[in-house]
Amino acid sequence: MAKAVREILHETALQAPSSSGVYLWRNRQGDVIYVGKAKNLKNRLTSYFSGSKDIKTKLLVAHAESIEYITTANEYEAFLLENNLIKKHNPRYNIDLKDGKSYPVLRITNEDFPRVIKTRRIIEDGSTYFGPYPDAGALDTFIDTLYRIYPVRQCKTLKDRDAPCLYYHIGRCGAPCCKKISREAYTEYIGEIESLLEGKGDETLKKIKAEMQKASENLNFEKAARLRDGLSALSIMQKQNIVQTFDGDDRDYIAYWREGELVSFTVLKLRGGKLEGRGNYRTVSLNEDAELIGEFFNAYYTDKAEVPPHIYIPNLLINNLSGIENSYTDTGKSPPPRSHTVARSPSSGGTPQLPDRSVAFLSPAELARWFSETLGAETEIVPVSDAGKNVKYHTAAINMAKQNAHEDIVRRLRERGDIPALEELKTLLSLDTLPVRIEGFDIAHIGGKFPVASLISFYNGNPDKKNYRYFRLKTTDGIIDDFASMREAASRRYTRLLNEGRELPDLLLIDGGIGQVNAVQSVLTSLGIDIPIAGLAEKNEEIYRPGNSTPVILPRRSDALRLLQRVRDETHRFATSKNQRLRTKENTVSIFLELPGVGEKRARTLIKTFTTLENLACADSSRIADALGVSEDEAKKIMREAKKLNDARKEKKAKQIESLENAGTTAQKAAAAHYIDSLAGAALDGSGTE
Repeated sequence: MAKAVREILHETALQAPSSSGVYLWRNRQGDVIYVGKAKNLKNRLTSYFSGSKDIKTKLLVAHAESIEYITTANEYEAFLLENNLIKKHNPRYNIDLKDGKSYPVLRITNEDFPRVIKTRRIIEDGSTYFGPYPDAGALDTFIDTLYRIYPVRQCKTLKDRDAPCLYYHIGRCGAPCCKKISREAYTEYIGEIESLLEGKGDETLKKIKAEMQKASENLNFEKAARLRDGLSALSIMQKQNIVQTFDGDDRDYIAYWREGELVSFTVLKLRGGKLEGRGNYRTVSLNEDAELIGEFFNAYYTDKAEVPPHIYIPNLLINNLSGIENSYTDTGKSPPPRSHTVARSPSSGGTPQLPDRSVAFLSPAELARWFSETLGAETEIVPVSDAGKNVKYHTAAINMAKQNAHEDIVRRLRERGDIPALEELKTLLSLDTLPVRIEGFDIAHIGGKFPVASLISFYNGNPDKKNYRYFRLKTTDGIIDDFASMREAASRRYTRLLNEGRELPDLLLIDGGIGQVNAVQSVLTSLGIDIPIAGLAEKNEEIYRPGNSTPVILPRRSDALRLLQRVRDETHRFATSKNQRLRTKENTVSIFLELPGVGEKRARTLIKTFTTLENLACADSSRIADALGVSEDEAKKIMREAKKLNDARKEKKAKQIESLENAGTTAQKAAAAHYIDSLAGAALDGSGTE
């Protein structure tokens, strides 16, 4: 039994996203026994199951029953959320990590001439606070940078003086103690600092960069370095913190993600200004997007005590709350059933009658009234676009909730397999068998350069990455012809599968229209293979079958269409990423290394002396010999090879220009594509290799 639990934990770790976040280990009783943070959740969690571990880690895994995780936008938020959750749950295995301290904050004092200081104490005296900031060193550097840029006072007590102190004479203080700066001018500086901390500091950043540039021009590199470090600290200070605030308000952030009929909601609960946790709730719904939030409210909020003063939601029309109440399932527990009714009319003194399905939507104000009259709870429903001056903060929080809902949908699809989509595909495309194994092709190139075909594989509706492949195309290098590229890739792939006697896919998806589909069908026909083919044209999401120019159009809510889109998007991503890697390699590897007898050292010398291959090809052999310190004969050999290589590059470029003028995506080439099967014939002889 223990082995089975460990396997489940390991599978959960392998399926975690590669983003920053916080993870919680729970025991059989559901208690949190450890809270940790990670820059990469997947890497961190899988590390618990690899290699030899110390006794503490072994005990943790042995006592664990489940793993949960909350994704965050960055490591900064993960720091803060971990701190909050440790204090809330007091996990058994976090004992060595707790020191009772809180993170430092930046305080702008409530004085006529305020100070800017670091503190760990929050005093209710009208001061303004920003933070908290996990990186105390970055906060110190940031405050020091402010003192160098703004002439704000640094003395703890402001006293009237006859003569200013040294800070005034070195330009580090405006000397309000001697009335050498007006309160209005000083307040302007404080306003700029507050704007910077609120994310409005573009002008301040320009000012600091200008000061750094000036110091560099004056050869004052020490000052320039200090300002550079200050800019780095500013970038850390400006990170959006959505897991802890100082206003102390209780509020919920609610967002969702849907895939077809599957919908997952995430609720982020901030209590006392701190994000205390996240709840994921699962449902199945065929309602329109605008109806989902209202429907969730109706099932989720059942008690006045559960309703916070503010509920933030995505920018959607909120449809009526009446209708189907779905079964929502949290990873921990389900919301209780409704304990009140909404059927009586307000005129009779009962709870309000919600609008029927003919009403377009229920406004946030009407929703707030419904909460008041149904549950006796006063709350404000706030779409994030109406969140006022802190709209960036609330938008970031909603995005965090949406990201976590998306991760839950991904887990649900993995858990069940995308069987409904596969069954729908089988019906709509009239397939003989369920398309358990789907392979997808896409082509990527830049003006015909570095053409790559990607092959991805889906099994039971989910990516099967161990069976991904890519092909460096040979017949279309330097030429734009998507049909020829598709034929080459398909020939090489399925010739190999035939020769090795391996299993063929149940469905082949092509990223493109009827031309690409017919091109691949001609290859399969020549090979004597019967694999169903479909092409998904991106513009209108139309599905094409071989020999039929009339597309199949599926509803946007179709599970089958959603699955085909996932396959198509994955082929595109995989092809593009490989093409980009090849371009990066081309741009970073010197062309001179392709010449005989030229290594890294000689290549650097040739770059320094001749700069380009064309210059080298036109140079005198004696100059090459002097530069490299080689004999005249060897220099002539290098020069001849340089001319050959340069001519080959020119010819390839000319072909690319010609192909751009006569692209392979014309209607004429599409019509002729399926008649050309010479490549497939050659493939039957075994000439194609994967």
